[in-house]
Amino acid sequence: MSDDEKERTVELHYEGGTLTLPVFTGTEGERTIELKTLLGSTGMTTLDPGFGNTASCSSKITYIDGAAGILRYRGYPIQDLAVGSSFLEVAYLVIYGELPEPGQLKEFSDKLRENADIPDDMGTFIDAMPRNGHPMSLVASAVNTLAAYYDDSVDPDDENQVELATIRLMAKLPTIAARIYRNSIGEQPIAPDPSLDYVENFTRMTFGDARPDGELGELFGKAVDLLLILHADHELNCSTATVRVVGSSQADIFASIASGVNALSGPSHGGANQAVLEMLDEIRDSGVSIEDFLERVKNREVRLMGFGHRVYKNFDPRSKEIKGLATQILDRDDNPDELFELALKLEAAALADSYFTERKLYPNVDFYTGVIYRAMGFPTNMFTVLFALGRLPGWIAHYREQLHDPAFRIARPRQHYIGANERRYPGQG
Repeated sequence: MSDDEKERTVELHYEGGTLTLPVFTGTEGERTIELKTLLGSTGMTTLDPGFGNTASCSSKITYIDGAAGILRYRGYPIQDLAVGSSFLEVAYLVIYGELPEPGQLKEFSDKLRENADIPDDMGTFIDAMPRNGHPMSLVASAVNTLAAYYDDSVDPDDENQVELATIRLMAKLPTIAARIYRNSIGEQPIAPDPSLDYVENFTRMTFGDARPDGELGELFGKAVDLLLILHADHELNCSTATVRVVGSSQADIFASIASGVNALSGPSHGGANQAVLEMLDEIRDSGVSIEDFLERVKNREVRLMGFGHRVYKNFDPRSKEIKGLATQILDRDDNPDELFELALKLEAAALADSYFTERKLYPNVDFYTGVIYRAMGFPTNMFTVLFALGRLPGWIAHYREQLHDPAFRIARPRQHYIGANERRYPGQG
């Protein structure tokens, strides 16, 4: 941080003295107390389980104001990007910092088309992995293996190699994900088609001729593009923080992104939309009314999945955009998924109940993503893979930003030790 960012100081009074700590103010958001001199000056550390009060870096990528329901990528509101942009344009913005000119976007898109194929040996490797394994485990393994197939793009100190790896990751992850899905259903892989755009190519490699066509097909394509945009970055969430921590050791970008995939696979992070579907299935199969289910929620007998958010204490700004598209798909589908309709009724009932609105329990982005993916034909174990496809630009952007941070250093959190004092091993005095 520069001296220009300093606004004021705070004093920490402790037994033995007083420590003056600088306070910094970013473009927006909370003020930040810098603690880097704390241990050396006082012999003390801070205890912050989950790092919920700790800023581990300065970043220019994403701004979130949870109380106001604000999410911006590089300063652009998510609502504007959701309505007017495409996933590739947003990916370029997140990674490189500015919206691309038409020529830059075409060049970016062309590079991704040219690099979408994976080596034959790598395809054989993916095909040899257990077909009943969870797709996220297989995706993480495949991403990690990219470093072995492309050892000309693993040096974090070489900007050209990092750029080449960026293109390869963005280009090849859809191909990897689609191949893993097709293996899981016993179907032959479909090679990338360079004549198709990014999202259309992914859905073709995934579903082949089973893709819906016409107006519904267009809506599904728009839904995938929108969902990828909405997930492109979300500040220092668990998986993004993991990418930064692994990258701080000078690990290559492939290893760092693979660690992010593994972090995202946890049900507390990337599995929330699956939990929403399981809840809706339970409501439908049990025959309980929505009103009775919400009463059980109030009595703390069951959880209302897909409502509320650790960051957003207002409407999740991403949920508003996806609900509109979900409603369009429901209206156009000749055989709509009944969980769609159930989700709409559940949302309406919850928002009409002061118990939920007073507690700011509003629908989050996960409430509708699962039902949309299911309507498209994705199995639930692929939902988090789609999340990873969307989050990839953010992971890449944070990895790259960290490399140019003058305060960059290896991550090494401290601990608060509460174990045994020194003990003597029997027979040693």
